[in-house]
Amino acid sequence: MNESLKIAGNQNCFMGKPKQLEITTTPNGKGEEQMRDYNMNGTLIIGCDHGYGNIKTAHFCFKASAEASETAPIFSKDYVKYEDKYYVISEGHKSFLADKIADDDYYILTLAAIAKELELRGLHEAKIHLAVGLPLKWVKAQRESFKSYLLRNRYVDFEYRDKKYLVELVDCTVMPQCYSAVAETLKEFTGINMLVDIGNGTMNIMYLNDRRAMENKSWTEKFGVNQCAIRIRNKVLDETGTNLMDDVIERFLRTGVTKVDEPYNSLIINAAAEYVAEIFAKLKDYEYNDKLMNLHIMGGGHKLVETVGEYNPDKTFFITDICATAKGYEYYCYMGLRRQNQNR
Repeated sequence: MNESLKIAGNQNCFMGKPKQLEITTTPNGKGEEQMRDYNMNGTLIIGCDHGYGNIKTAHFCFKASAEASETAPIFSKDYVKYEDKYYVISEGHKSFLADKIADDDYYILTLAAIAKELELRGLHEAKIHLAVGLPLKWVKAQRESFKSYLLRNRYVDFEYRDKKYLVELVDCTVMPQCYSAVAETLKEFTGINMLVDIGNGTMNIMYLNDRRAMENKSWTEKFGVNQCAIRIRNKVLDETGTNLMDDVIERFLRTGVTKVDEPYNSLIINAAAEYVAEIFAKLKDYEYNDKLMNLHIMGGGHKLVETVGEYNPDKTFFITDICATAKGYEYYCYMGLRRQNQNR
């Protein structure tokens, strides 16, 4: 990429006088809620939650899949064209990799996420500060390498859905998953609270004590929703000889409804219940006690727990917004940058 590439001035004030710190809200086009922009000196903060199953931004969720091709796809319009290659988005799931920089997939998926957020705002050029995260126990070890991976090119021109985009990636802040999802509402977390973020590949667990994160009480388990999907597929195959379609499993994981007849319905629910029971067994290993603390469950696995789990309804809460972590990244990043700006 040519580092001498320059981006023309636009409403984000690239080349002109920098804007002050600001948060702006604009209608989302549906008339139901407001879209909030975090801007820092003319730079748009975009949060991106790089899951193994899905990529989430503040306003979008799509499958974490980027299939490369030398030629344009025939049917799909949901693709990124970058450096003369085409990458079809959202037709599958990303395989679990402990190190997210092992291939180019997350870089391409980040470009797709940026394009979706810019398109929502009617922009095709932007100066961007990325706000991203990693599992709790991997942040320290992988923060710098993940940041360098995403910032490999300062200026990036690419196409998405046949539209050209030109962005300047000014910086990237890498934050801890789980905690970021509640950063904006932290004042509400009085007493002892356990946060559990169940993603596709990992489950993150941490404690909050009167709104304060407990550094020595946070863990990452490779026990995400994909483990449940494997159990469901194996149980149905063992009991009926049927290889269950991925779409059937994913619909159940997402909605809690199978939409299939017996015996498949019962087999799916039983496998899911076994998985959720093991989740609670793992939580007890980390001293979870529903008489002493509140439990907050988030991520793609929250629907499973809500549907087939056995829990104390008075002290168990579900964060149902799948984009909560990406929104939290933006808020967390903005507040950190604002403090830096005030201390200068």
